[in-house]
Amino acid sequence: MLRSIKTICVGGLVAMTMVSCELEQEVLTGVTQDRLINEAPPELAEVLKQSAYSRLMGDGSWGGHGGLYSYQEITSDEMAIPVKGGDWNDGGTWVRAHRHTWNIDDGELNGVWDIPFRVIAEANALIQQYGDIEELTGEMKVLRAFCYLVLLDNFGGGVPLIVETTTDANPPSSSREELFNFIESSVLDNLDILTRDNRRTNFNYWSAHMILAKLYMNAEVYIGQPRWTDANQMLDLIINEGPYSLATNYFANFAQANASSVENIFTLPYDANNAGGFNIHMMSLHYESQFTFDLVDQPWNGYAALEEFYNSYSDDDLRKDNFLAGPQFALDGVTPLRDDAGFDGDPDGPEVNFTPQINQLQPNAFRQAGVRNNKFEYAIGAQNDLNNDFPVFRFADVLLMKAEVLLRQGNAAGGLEYVNMVRERAGVEPFTSLTMDNLLAERGREMFAEGWRRSDLIRFGRFGAPWWEKPSSTATRHIFPVPLNKIQANTNLSQNPGY
Repeated sequence: MLRSIKTICVGGLVAMTMVSCELEQEVLTGVTQDRLINEAPPELAEVLKQSAYSRLMGDGSWGGHGGLYSYQEITSDEMAIPVKGGDWNDGGTWVRAHRHTWNIDDGELNGVWDIPFRVIAEANALIQQYGDIEELTGEMKVLRAFCYLVLLDNFGGGVPLIVETTTDANPPSSSREELFNFIESSVLDNLDILTRDNRRTNFNYWSAHMILAKLYMNAEVYIGQPRWTDANQMLDLIINEGPYSLATNYFANFAQANASSVENIFTLPYDANNAGGFNIHMMSLHYESQFTFDLVDQPWNGYAALEEFYNSYSDDDLRKDNFLAGPQFALDGVTPLRDDAGFDGDPDGPEVNFTPQINQLQPNAFRQAGVRNNKFEYAIGAQNDLNNDFPVFRFADVLLMKAEVLLRQGNAAGGLEYVNMVRERAGVEPFTSLTMDNLLAERGREMFAEGWRRSDLIRFGRFGAPWWEKPSSTATRHIFPVPLNKIQANTNLSQNPGY
């Protein structure tokens, strides 16, 4: 019986992937240290897996600032980080991200690259070391495929394909087609190995089908060939056979105690003390909002929703509570928050009032301009990191994807049924017709701040469109450049076209 295992990992840069790990025994019953290292008995497979999954979390990951999540949201029409004098200037990084003028040497792009690769490194190490444990290696290959899906979506063919047998210290970039085929085969070859238990924090049979659904939904973007029929097959399996359903309460999926959500399919189990990195409250709330939630530390006053996006919600839409808007108060609900020391001439005065309009992106945005993220429950007295599990895959997304597939296949009436399931839960009137425009808008309202908007806009052909403080951008900007320091470290990498 396993009582406690401590994982000690030392990362090395070998083809940007190899990570060596040893498991240090603290208290084990019936399993010797020698057997643990040399045999990896099957009952320890679950423990071994977590060393790879844990690398999906941390700074810059889903719900955290500075890397992968930031570039999905700030490059979209959902949110921006207005520059408030010297606050949030950050060398212009987030202004460039919003305007689609990022540079190859913008350091935060490394987070978009590094987060998937650190998982791939650990997965490869486990596959190589414990290849005889089918359950472990099969699941690690699916996890690795998910990370390559993230890389394909963000960098196209600029990334190297590295597996457990790779020995080249400087592997070349792979084509989009190679990456696409690798992801597809990795999941298909291992589906039957995966459990069908409703595990949310590990990939199971159902969440693996969701990887394929996402891959096929974007096939026309990735490889120029639509795969709507295949996407539809994956979605039908999840809908008809999977253990998921819409939660009665939309916000239950984002509560601080959301581990048992009937809707969340694959989640990242953040923990303030042991698995930090989910700090969306710090990223978005005003400095003085510390007193609204009795937070341990002062928030950073950064991310705010764009006015047009906020206004896309009708007043009767329950999901409009995704945002904090209007006058703000202390925890007692009576005492107004004031920003006297930093008052910047905002016509609303020094009392904190989150207005939808943001006066400018830079250089002197008002400190209280823009409605703030309120989608995830903020525990009273929260630390810098939240305990909420972050839903990467959610059943409402499955339903909206199903509606899109049917619409794209000429069955708008069939798609309407699925969209209206989601709208009914939100308390709004059903659509009477389904179009690309209202479906994209509905995806935005439902999936706000979950990290999918950039990919959605690209698939719907809207990523290059102008919006507030952002001019039109070219198709070059549909993928990010390979970060400069990655190419400097590995001259066999190819830079993406246009950079």
